[in-house]
Amino acid sequence: MIIPATNVTEYLAGVPEERQAAFNQLRQTIIDNLPKGFEETLQYRMPSFVVPHSLYPDGYHCKPTDALPFVSIANQKNYIALYHSGIYADQDLYDWFVGEYPKYCKRKLDMGKSCIRFKKPNEIPFELIAELLQKMTPQDWIELYEKNIKKK
Repeated sequence: MIIPATNVTEYLAGVPEERQAAFNQLRQTIIDNLPKGFEETLQYRMPSFVVPHSLYPDGYHCKPTDALPFVSIANQKNYIALYHSGIYADQDLYDWFVGEYPKYCKRKLDMGKSCIRFKKPNEIPFELIAELLQKMTPQDWIELYEKNIKKK
């Protein structure tokens, strides 16, 4: 489900009413827990938190004019999605998250490479997500990105 928007405020206004509270709480959890240095923007048609060009002038290898993506959230047709690039690039972080998830949510984890899908907005494990977000600084992400992703 693509929400037509040119900025984050417009995107948020387009989230369906029944998901607004959970979506806004997820966004606020990100804002409150990401280490300093990440910036919020609308990237790839969804609210995203990126390493700005001021910290990483090379930008994203697929499109260097774009800032380096890190975390995004999206309202999809059947779920709210959290995209976390660090989980995709760091096996230890992935293993930690998968191991911790059942302690916070009785629903089975629905996850792709970097996409965590929440079909029930009232069951989003905000405390676990807060902890996940605190685990990687912009510099940590740049180093991991250059080591594992950019070199490929």
